[in-house]
Amino acid sequence: MATTRPSPADTESKAPRTARGRETLRRLLDAAAKEFGEKGFHEASISGITRRAGTALGSFYTYFDSKDEIFRALVKDMSGQVAAQAGRAVTPDLAPFEVERAALHAFLEFARDNKEIYRIIDEAEFVDPASFREHYETTAKRILQRLKQGEAAGKFREGMDEAHAWALMGMNVFLGLRYSVWDEGAESDRIADLANDMLRRGIGRD
Repeated sequence: MATTRPSPADTESKAPRTARGRETLRRLLDAAAKEFGEKGFHEASISGITRRAGTALGSFYTYFDSKDEIFRALVKDMSGQVAAQAGRAVTPDLAPFEVERAALHAFLEFARDNKEIYRIIDEAEFVDPASFREHYETTAKRILQRLKQGEAAGKFREGMDEAHAWALMGMNVFLGLRYSVWDEGAESDRIADLANDMLRRGIGRD
């Protein structure tokens, strides 16, 4: 069972204040991704995380009180990395359909390099349901915002809805599973083009 969530004040007090501290925290989160990704939440251990990170056990407790807490932080961190990857790929000069293609392509590449994200997010449904839900709800909101922008630009059909965003997200998630996690040799460009063609035929204005 997950432990009680830390208060905002507790979280803020543990935030690293130096470059060295931020580097240590980054190493711990990256190590946690590997530990949870390979062993799963229940088999993973704090000592395994610190061993992978090359840090002392005391360094872990400088930033986290428990395995549950670093798991929650990791889910939030990986969700943020997905958003950042898409954000870098989506440039202001892109048309709405090109935006969706770029965002999917960026996710496929991220998933190929960070396959553990699937196991971690899936386990979050049981380890910390609030983090699991927040990850998908936040992602869907970003997609809906893009769809609304495409609608306003006259490129997408009128009536873009939250359900469209969830449907698009579902497609992206399973394309990542099939063609980035299960098949490392798949061409991200081809998959992104195929999905984008489906979108053009499905939500494009006639």
